[in-house]
This record gives sequence, structure tokens and C-alpha cells, in this order.
Amino acid sequence: MSIYMQGFLALLPIIVVAIFLVGLRWPASKAMPLSYITVIIIGYFVWQLPVIRIVGATFNGLVVAISLLYIIFGSVLVLYTVMESGGLHQIRQSLISVSADRRVQTIIVAWMFGSFIEGSSGFGTPAAVACPLMLGLGFPAFASVIAGMIIQSTPVSFGAVGTPMRVGVGTGLGAGTDPFVNDFAAQIGMPIVDAAGKLDSIMYYDNFVALFAHKVALLHFVGGFLTPLFLVGFMTRIFGKNRSWSEGFAIWPFALFGALAFTVPYVIVNRFINYELTSMLGALTGLVIIVTGAKAKFLTPKENWDWLDKKDWDPSWTGNMEVHYIEKPGGMTTFLAWTPYLFVAGLILFTRLVLPVKAWLNSIVIKFPAIGGIAASWGIAYSPGTIFIAVSVLTFLVHGMKTDAYAKAWKMASKVIVSASVALIFTVPMVQVMISSDGGAAGYMKMPYALAEATFQLTGGLWPIFAPIIGGLGAFVTGSNTVSNMTFALFQFKTAQIIVENNPALTAAAMSWPIWVVALQAIGGAAGNVICIHNVVAASAVVGFVGREGDVIRRTFLFFLYYALIPGAVGYSVLYWNASGPLNLGSIILIIFYAAVIYMLATNKSRLKKLNGQISAK
Repeated sequence: MSIYMQGFLALLPIIVVAIFLVGLRWPASKAMPLSYITVIIIGYFVWQLPVIRIVGATFNGLVVAISLLYIIFGSVLVLYTVMESGGLHQIRQSLISVSADRRVQTIIVAWMFGSFIEGSSGFGTPAAVACPLMLGLGFPAFASVIAGMIIQSTPVSFGAVGTPMRVGVGTGLGAGTDPFVNDFAAQIGMPIVDAAGKLDSIMYYDNFVALFAHKVALLHFVGGFLTPLFLVGFMTRIFGKNRSWSEGFAIWPFALFGALAFTVPYVIVNRFINYELTSMLGALTGLVIIVTGAKAKFLTPKENWDWLDKKDWDPSWTGNMEVHYIEKPGGMTTFLAWTPYLFVAGLILFTRLVLPVKAWLNSIVIKFPAIGGIAASWGIAYSPGTIFIAVSVLTFLVHGMKTDAYAKAWKMASKVIVSASVALIFTVPMVQVMISSDGGAAGYMKMPYALAEATFQLTGGLWPIFAPIIGGLGAFVTGSNTVSNMTFALFQFKTAQIIVENNPALTAAAMSWPIWVVALQAIGGAAGNVICIHNVVAASAVVGFVGREGDVIRRTFLFFLYYALIPGAVGYSVLYWNASGPLNLGSIILIIFYAAVIYMLATNKSRLKKLNGQISAK
């Protein structure tokens, strides 16, 4: 069977998702079982996988799904606990006191606070924390999910204290076992194995992976520069009374300020401190800067923007999760109200950075017997879900809650988790069957590899443009930037070497190609989180928006294309600069794109004036 047919068949489960979930707008609870059935049929009849291996991959997927549901439950429990204690009322008031403008609130809560949580914990937890908080602030459920998904881009490559780079890229490049990578490292004067072929872990992780991380941070600086602007544009275009991009773009000075407040410290931390702390410290620094700036009215708009009156909301914007505000008798200080989220951040930092604690928690693992050569395990103690539940208990004590109010929080959180379970118990097993599809009697490479190989055969020298798309596809399917990097980093590395070997004009840049192309893989893997089914289902579940996941992906797909294409164009321009000159395909794409952005911002005031005139006329 040709590689093109293998690639098409490997893509079929995703095509099913696109047709039913995105195209026909079926809920994930109905579309994902069809996708799972599709991958089972292809795996058994085409890849000729043993039944026992399919069963093993499915069981492993169920364990992963349960672990994800555990995180969702914990995050919702924190929200309901804070709601019932009266803390949410005070948090809402504290953010409104910074700015009543919903656009400014979106940048502070989603972009800054969400990025900090991503940098600390990763694995979709920004949606688990920031989305319910936005819902509690009065955001429509649909708006909360879209905002929570869009920001899962720039911070993701260094989420969970650098896991997608340290584990994803580091392990994906073979961790000292791949001869191509070892030879390359030796050629650039950074050997990762000693004379006996033993991995030098210090050199490998701290120096070699950092080479890729530095390029990734620069590419994220490019993508993240416009992310807050797109974020507020989506809010006003979809959820505003006038359905206008112009009202979002009207605060472009503050949006760009918000972008730089995060991405500049982000790059500095990455280059001069430690790449693992890039997102966490960058976002924490940015959060302090942006809140201080907003309080001082620095670059903030003169007129506040808000949603439509709630009675005029489109029914499709709302979920089945009710958020109400209970004011604690006698009141509550702002600091005390925020303590649950300070507890979350503090415990995440403590359990991720204090190595003895991290090692101890990671040692507490529920292990299951291997089925078909696939072993499943669940690190329940290290899970963010455990932190969330612990924070809920601490909140109960610190906020002085009554027992019946706390019991009510548990009851409401349990109801939310039931609605999210159906979609996830089919989504994750589908993914696991795909990435465990090697070893079949047909002798084909695993499905993600076949899909990537077919794409390369079609694109050839244009690969830098398409490399982020492969990374994004990996995250879309697997639900993780880390897993996408583990799956495709070595493939991307070798592809870069093949392109150089077959193009003598690129010889001068031969050493930079593998580094940049793997960096583009990591960027795409981060961008893929924006449309990743796992994350969409999880984000929708925590705000009660279950059943309309396809609507979310339809909206965020445009942002995914931006975040994959523009950094990809930067990578292409850099890699072909010596061979083709400064005016190449990548730079042409960038010139056209940024010229369009500058034009939109330069003419936005006149469009806004025209819009206001039309409103006055009515």
C-alpha cells in the first residue's frame, strides 16, 4: 500500500471528527464513539493489529480519561467551593475594581492568569482554572471556553515547568539512543553521550534541549505578540451587541502592552535563567505589570465595553452550569477571597520545584498489568486534581464555610463531571489506539508516522511551512503538546536533514535546519492545543458547555491557522535566507500579513466611528 493511502487511512478517524463534530455540529458524546469505531476498524483490518493490542491501547486510554476527569472534577470543585463560601463574589468585585471593561478582564484573567497556570501545571489546567473563573465573573460559557482555548498557545511549550520541551523533545529525540541525533550533537560541539555511548543527562537536558527551547521561545514571541488582540477581537465579534471586530481592536495599545508584558520576560527567562521556567515566571511577571498598568489606567480605553444584557444572550452561549454570587455575612477581604487560587499556584510550584517532594509524589502510582505490551498507570498523587481537591478542603477551613454549603459544592461538581465523561471515555482511547498502532502484521509504521510521512512526500522543500501543522495535528489527536513532540520530534529532525542533503544550496545552513524544524514542531504542538479535542471537552465541561464542542473548534480553528502559519513563515524565512535571499516565500507571507494587520489597526478608528454613527442613527 502506498504511503499516501496509509496517510489517508490514518487520517480517517480525524476526518470523522471533522465531519460530525465540526461540520454537522454533533456533540462530542456522539461524534467521538464513531471516531473510535473508525480507528478500531482501520487498526484491525488495515494495520492488522492484534486484538489484544487494541484492547491494551483502549484500556490505557480509559485510565488516561479517568485521570483527566479527576482533574476536571477537582477544578470545578474549587470553583463551587469558592462560590458557596462567598469568595467568588469578592473576586468578581476585585477584578471589576481593576477594570469593568470585559476586554481588559479577558486579557488579565485568560491571557495572564491562564498562562501562569499553564506554566506551572500544564495539561489543560488553564481551562480548568481560568474558564470557571471567567464564568463566575459573568462571561458567557461559550466566551469562557473560547478565551480559555486561545491562550493555550504561547505558554504551552513551557507548560508544566517545561515538560513539552524537557520530556517531549528530549525523549522524542531519543534521549541518547538515536545515532543521527548523537552525531549532530557531537558536530556542534555538544556531545550528549560519552565515549561508552552512555547518556550524559546533564548535558542532554540542560544544554542540548535548551538549543531548541531558545528557538521555540523566539517563535512564540512572534505568535504571542498578537494573541491578546485576537483574543479580545473574538470576544467583541462573537459576543458583542454589534458583532464587531473593531470594538476589540479599539484597545490594541493595551492588548499589545499585555502581549509584551508577558512575552518579553518570557524570552529573557528562557535565554538567561532557565527554559523550564519560561512560561511560569514570564506570566507571573506579566500579571504584576498588567494589573498595575490597568489600575493606573495605562493605555486602557476611556469607555468600558460589556456583553449584551444577559436577557438578550443567544441561548447557544450558555451552559448548564449556574454561577451565583453569595456574599459572606460580614464580608470578606480581597486577599482572603483569592487565597484558593494562591493555594493552587503555591502548591503547584511546591510540588513541581521541590525535587524531593516531586520525586515522592511521582512514586505514588497506580499501576495496571500490561495488556498487549501496553502498560497503564495513573500518578494520582502528582495529578493537579489532587491539588484542586486539597485546595477545596483548605478553602472550606480558611473561609469558614458551613458543612451544608460545602456538601452542596461537592454535589454540584459531581453532576458536572458526569456530563463530561461520555465524550472523554471514547476520545482518549481513540488517540491511544492511533499512537499504539505499530507492530501490526501489515508492517506499517504507526498511524501518526504514516500521516506525517505522506504529508512530507507531498510538500518537500516547503516543509518549514507545514512542520507546525504536523505538530498541531499531533496535539489535536493526542491531546498533548508533550506527546506530539515525543511522537514527531525525531521525524521532524530527520526530515530536516533529508531536505538539506538533497539541496546543496542549503549546505551552509545545515546545522541550523534540524534545530529550527524541531522548534517549529514544538510551536505547532502548542498551537494544536487551541483545537485539541481533549482540551475543548475539558474546558467545556468545567463551565457546563458540554455537547457543543464542535462550535468551539469552528471558532478557534482560525486562530490555530494564524499561530501555525506565521511562526512557520518566520522559520521558512530564516532557513532559506542564505539560499534564496531575504525575499522568499516566508518573508512574503509575513509582509502581506503584517501589512494587513497594520492597515486594520490604522483604519480601525474610522470603522469604529462609522459603527457608532450607525448605532446613533438607529
